[in-house]
Amino acid sequence: MGKTLAEKILSENSGSDAHAGDIIIARVDLAFLQDGTGPLALRQFEESGLEQVANPERVVLFLDHAAPSPSPELANDHITLRQFARKSGAQLYDVGEGVCHQVVVESHANPGEVIIGADSHTVTAGALGAFATGMGSTDVAIAIALGRTWLRVPESFKVVVSGGFAKGVYAKDLALHLIGRLGADGATYKSLEFSGEAISNMSMAGRFTLANMAVEAGAKTGLFPTDEVTRTYLESRGRGALFRALRPDPDAEYERAIAIDASSLEPTVSKPHAVDNIALARELMGTKIAQVFIGTCTNGRLDDLAVAAAILSGKRCHPKTRLLVAPASREVLREAIGAGYIQTLLEAGAVLLPPGCGPCVGVHQGVLGGGEACLSTANRNFRGRMGNPEAFIYLGSPATAAASAIAGEITDPREFI
Repeated sequence: MGKTLAEKILSENSGSDAHAGDIIIARVDLAFLQDGTGPLALRQFEESGLEQVANPERVVLFLDHAAPSPSPELANDHITLRQFARKSGAQLYDVGEGVCHQVVVESHANPGEVIIGADSHTVTAGALGAFATGMGSTDVAIAIALGRTWLRVPESFKVVVSGGFAKGVYAKDLALHLIGRLGADGATYKSLEFSGEAISNMSMAGRFTLANMAVEAGAKTGLFPTDEVTRTYLESRGRGALFRALRPDPDAEYERAIAIDASSLEPTVSKPHAVDNIALARELMGTKIAQVFIGTCTNGRLDDLAVAAAILSGKRCHPKTRLLVAPASREVLREAIGAGYIQTLLEAGAVLLPPGCGPCVGVHQGVLGGGEACLSTANRNFRGRMGNPEAFIYLGSPATAAASAIAGEITDPREFI
């Protein structure tokens, strides 16, 4: 019997013949923490009595969720992570370097690896053919100490996306459509494995967006086969030698198959207060928006800023709508400056935030007021997610976000393309 991508990767990393439902002990190739969950994980590490880090060069700490720090308490958490990095030899990305998930795919993740992070959107690296998954702080702490972790091998859903995207439709629209179809818990502890013509033709930026959103349907991981797009990306990052051809076996067994025609998709929006509460952007036109946020680990990449800048070029944000932009990493910011995207966004009235998570988790840099609505390119719109349970969060693509910033209300981006 053939194997899925998840079964193949976990078989190799555990040294066993792993199949869905098996419990395995796998080698951890990369483990990382961020400043929201990291301090708890480090306390668990110290309390475990395990004093050594198994593989310090493959343990990475990030200051991204509340960076720069908005309070003394969070500043002290930053000190904790900095001190652990110095003591253990782990790598530290300090304030301004960017969102952990973006930096991981830029600089660390490789095909066939097992990657764990104390953050649910660790799944982003699945776009590079890595079994990447979020875990609780205690699990990550033990993995840092031992270099291994236990996993139940997930069953897999095969998601086949045929055709091509129409103008104004992007990977984020596909992700929201899929989550709306599956439900927020429809793929709980499954591996979503993507294939089809639309996936083969998708850029790495689009693949990262789709992998990132897999967890919003409950998935354990979102996996892509590796191909020339993967190889080219890794070569551009100086990791071409680590490329591996990875695909599921033709006779792999899937729990469920899902077929989507990309050409039938339209710009899609997730309505408050659940990611699977979707509607077409054109159906929500007239919904007033006080704030638009372009950024996060979902849609803060260079391609995303390029899309937004193209729509906003020569235009101004609506006078009653503020536009916040947070590049996902320092490198994205530097390249966006060089390409002129930042200048275009600033001329349109955008407020530029430092690379990092920004207002996504509601800690600082854009907390919403009572009754305000925000159109965000993030991945979650739970009540209170952006810092105020009396506010309303809509999710959409960078194109939908840019168009809505101009109109002051949710708008189909095709109106501006």
